[in-house]
Amino acid sequence: MRNSTHRKWTKANSLIALSVAALAATPSHAADLQDLHLNFTPRTEDERLRIERVTEAPSDFSAPQKFEDLPAGAATVRVRTDADAFSQPSGNLSFEQELDFKVGNGLFKKIWVSSPSSTLASDGLGPLFNARSCQRCHIKDGRGHTPNGPDDNAISMFLRVSIPGGAEYDEIADYLATQPEPNYGGQMQDHALPGHPAEYRLEIAYEDVPVTLSDGEVVTLRKPTYTAADLGYGPLHPDAMLSPRVAPQMIGLGLLEAIPVEDLLANADPDDADGDGISGRANIVWSVEYGAPMMGRFGHKAGMPTIMEQSAAAFVGDIGISSPLYPAGHGDCTPAQVDCVNAPHGDGDDRVFEIDQTGMDLVAFYSRNLGVPERRDADDPQVLRGKQVFHDSGCASCHTPAFVTHRMQDRPEQSFQLIWPYSDLLLHDMGEALADNRPEARATGREWRTPPLWGIGLTQQVSGHTQFLHDGRTQSLLEAILWHGGEAQAARDTVVSLPKPDRDALIRFLESL
Repeated sequence: MRNSTHRKWTKANSLIALSVAALAATPSHAADLQDLHLNFTPRTEDERLRIERVTEAPSDFSAPQKFEDLPAGAATVRVRTDADAFSQPSGNLSFEQELDFKVGNGLFKKIWVSSPSSTLASDGLGPLFNARSCQRCHIKDGRGHTPNGPDDNAISMFLRVSIPGGAEYDEIADYLATQPEPNYGGQMQDHALPGHPAEYRLEIAYEDVPVTLSDGEVVTLRKPTYTAADLGYGPLHPDAMLSPRVAPQMIGLGLLEAIPVEDLLANADPDDADGDGISGRANIVWSVEYGAPMMGRFGHKAGMPTIMEQSAAAFVGDIGISSPLYPAGHGDCTPAQVDCVNAPHGDGDDRVFEIDQTGMDLVAFYSRNLGVPERRDADDPQVLRGKQVFHDSGCASCHTPAFVTHRMQDRPEQSFQLIWPYSDLLLHDMGEALADNRPEARATGREWRTPPLWGIGLTQQVSGHTQFLHDGRTQSLLEAILWHGGEAQAARDTVVSLPKPDRDALIRFLESL
């Protein structure tokens, strides 16, 4: 096993450690790549050294690290024992900010209706859609789920779709151009208003894949096959690329948005210059909000740079609601879907958009400030042993434990916080078994963003299941590990070979996050 003190995340928060390899992996103007969405105060040299010390890899696993029990710093919230554990406001919000949080929550839960309607503030749904509210995908602000059999809907899961070609960006190196599928747009909608056929019905078939562990225990994985059945608008393009996506949990997004881009790029090693088998690349995307290349942070392939842009894209794609960033009143409907494009929409009044900028600001504020619950049992001996196994197995090479956010006067709730998301937010080749073979910006069909692990142990409590990965194929944390391949193959194989007490300790550690 590789020693955890040599993990790349030891340099994650040192601006000095920004490598030549990382620069080569980003646009030609990477040195100028900035956090355009943040108003921050540059760090002093003293702060940089302090941050490097406080986020360095542990060498002693006999006790928790300082502040490890507060994964979101001062924004951490207490642990609830019910399904609302992910629905609390950041612990350091002011009274006035809590009001904005509650109003944003109301918009997040709002049930949208079709146009024309007497409820002008809530009309504009569809005509094609995946859900009628944000909350119906991000149930209790937690993870979505796969359909529970052929008679269940796919309310928090859908298929993204695209074909090769489309707009290219000279400013972004290695950009993989794609464009919407001509008949079905950028994602498949399985609901529609009366008079409009839905685009499809999602079918999933599973094949059992047994994996034998070191002690003879057999774990049965579910290998999914996806079918877009009952197509409502003709055949798919022969080059159509489909990618299943389950809605991710919502906690801690504002803190992820506040990590300095330099700190994230410091972990990028596309040519594996240090020879540890882990590469990691930034997904650089074109920001509709800022009209410039930015680092992608959100989505399963890090295809969105900011919470605002992610939220607006979800409104238009998932619900068919227009906003200043995505003004099409017909949502994701294509020119080929004439009836959908010409149907009544909710943007024909004084609002101009079906949700205006004030509403978007409130939804983004809510999404930015969903609190991360405190750690549980961080000092438990089995948890501490599991933490050591996590580091020694190589898991921390991608699941970077700690960062310190930018210092920001206008976002004090996220400002200069020591956080423990356990993610580098970079793209990694996860092997053929998890490949969707659909590019997104710079992400290839085998690459996925490292998902944050904070709160993962509360998934059963909040969401009622333990389905993980981008498509919810797993039924346990161990299954999720066993699906890892590509850059994570060595870490996965190490876990398979562990004695059962160490493997159990690793799972216990993950459940404490």
